[in-house]
Amino acid sequence: MGLAAARLVPAGLLLALALPSALSAAPHRDYCVLGAGPAGLQMAAFLQRAGRDYAVFERASAPGSFFTRYPRHRKLISINKQYTGKANAEFNLRHDWNSLLSHDPQLLFRHYSRAYFPDAGDMVRYLGDFARRLGLHVLYNTTITHVTLDKDPQAWNGHRFVLTDHKGQVYQCSVLLVATGLSVPTLIDFPGSEHVEGYESVSVDPEDFVGQSVLILGRGNSAFETAENIMGVTNFIHMLSRSRVRLSWSTHYVGDVRAINNGLLDTYQLKSLDGLLEADLKDLALVKDSKGKFHVTLKFFLGETNASWSADSVRLPEDDSDNFAMRVGYDRVIRCLGWKFNFSIFDQSLRLSSENEFNKKYPLIKASYESKGSRGLFVLGTASHSVDYRKSAGGFIHGFRYTVRAVHRLLEHRHHGVTWPTTEHPITQLTSSIIRRVNEASGLYQMFSVLADIILLKENATTFEHLEEFPMQMLAQLEPLTGRTAQHGLFVISMEYGKNFSGPGKDVFFYERSVGHTEDAWLSNFLHPVIYYYKQLPTEQEVRFRSPHWPLPRPTAIHHIVEDFLTDWTAPVGHILPLRRFLENCLDTDLRNFYAESCFRFALTRQKLPPFCQQGYLQMQGLAITESLQQHGVESKLLQNYAAATESSSQRTSDRALAPGPRAQSLDSDKEEL
Repeated sequence: MGLAAARLVPAGLLLALALPSALSAAPHRDYCVLGAGPAGLQMAAFLQRAGRDYAVFERASAPGSFFTRYPRHRKLISINKQYTGKANAEFNLRHDWNSLLSHDPQLLFRHYSRAYFPDAGDMVRYLGDFARRLGLHVLYNTTITHVTLDKDPQAWNGHRFVLTDHKGQVYQCSVLLVATGLSVPTLIDFPGSEHVEGYESVSVDPEDFVGQSVLILGRGNSAFETAENIMGVTNFIHMLSRSRVRLSWSTHYVGDVRAINNGLLDTYQLKSLDGLLEADLKDLALVKDSKGKFHVTLKFFLGETNASWSADSVRLPEDDSDNFAMRVGYDRVIRCLGWKFNFSIFDQSLRLSSENEFNKKYPLIKASYESKGSRGLFVLGTASHSVDYRKSAGGFIHGFRYTVRAVHRLLEHRHHGVTWPTTEHPITQLTSSIIRRVNEASGLYQMFSVLADIILLKENATTFEHLEEFPMQMLAQLEPLTGRTAQHGLFVISMEYGKNFSGPGKDVFFYERSVGHTEDAWLSNFLHPVIYYYKQLPTEQEVRFRSPHWPLPRPTAIHHIVEDFLTDWTAPVGHILPLRRFLENCLDTDLRNFYAESCFRFALTRQKLPPFCQQGYLQMQGLAITESLQQHGVESKLLQNYAAATESSSQRTSDRALAPGPRAQSLDSDKEEL
């Protein structure tokens, strides 16, 4: 084709013609992971251990680049509890909010910091070691700038994902795992917003705020963290937000304001000039006076006025109400409104976002963490928090390390035929199996009401399979997602708070807030185990239209294990006995353990033996004789009285020994002759 002819070809057609050749030369991976933060490295560790073909793409030169800058004041709010009084590693992860999951005991965060709230630099160091020690395949200094789809009927999901980096290098993969977190600061556009400083860039040196009056926009941890850093040197700090303050100890949501940052609440309530105010930021405007002070007014008052004009010429709320709360001028206004997902690199064909305000913050995903718009695209880590936003811990390391593992197990079955791992046990171990998990499992404990253990009953309920940490809202699809069957009934074990215990306006410290009696277990307020029994899997429609505030549809039966102050559900009478009786009622059987003597008696008197006797005593084909068992056998006339017969025989032998026989007499005669 000549140069002149080439100029007549549309640019889009040239791109379409060039794309197939570029793709044919592009490196292909089964799995592409975007981001080498905690979630990306966690998925890479699972893929590495499974021997899968994958690559992690990271724009920075080392893992955990987010933590090199944030939080700005360097103190993490994730707990690093060194001591629990327990040696059980799984239990200890309940109180270790920073470690990722691996088989290397040296990769526990307690080896990197002894601080209860560690420094962010320790997290950077930990993530670097995690990647190096496990030999994870990370492509550093590789910024993915565009992601799109290429239809391919032969591909795993009917298409391939095409990634282009900042140098124009193209990569292809069958499954895309997005672990880029929330990295775009949330902005709000109102008149005068150009005067606002952002959390991501404002000074962290308290000396820069000496003697200043500060207005902070926002009401989350970043806002309170900023206030905590400067409150000792400012004239006063006012904090403005649309919503009321939410405290994590009140809501049980770790993303709400943590106690380590809430000193401003003390100074507000103890009348020390600082204060909290509620207003919709979209209705406000910010104007500057001749002295350089910033004033808050209403957008309505500006009308057609240029917002950059001086406050001296603009109508202010205090002109109508001389006791307007924010009638003072501010030296600094700081925006601390959180973060949202970066949608800019994803082609619209992936359908990751919608016009919904919530879905402008998080990508559109299912409860399985797979995109609603693109099969084979999964969202991991903080960006997947839409599944359990304000409900559980899925937006934080101690929660998403388990949801990432759940996604990996789903992928192992879908693409490699590896069924979801289970352990099989005799039905007699059902009670002890449940008790062990609710007392030890960290995944259930941290991802309460989101991940659950599933007990799959086998035919005639003689054995069961124990499947761990499955996404509860995907229960209807359990069989195709795991490769396991649920034809004979199932139990679902989850951890839950009381439905009306916490939240705005609730007093979580009210008198007699705890429940101690087993008959009132369903009224338990604090985190406690809940067991659902279904005779068959719920349908997708039942899951979708379940009762409000219920994690699952109405079960055949439900049991609450009463809350425990020590979170130790091992009390024989208070915890174990009611659970066993619930299970027995559901299964119409006796789950107790018995001595062999009792099994023997049941075999003589019952048509249906308890499972323990069927699986133990009868399969052993007998038992060691004891005096008590022999007595029962004789009394039932099923055994001869061997003891009496033996005693009679021994007596006759003894008598014969005492009475001299012919040979004895002969010997005696010989002696006399000699």
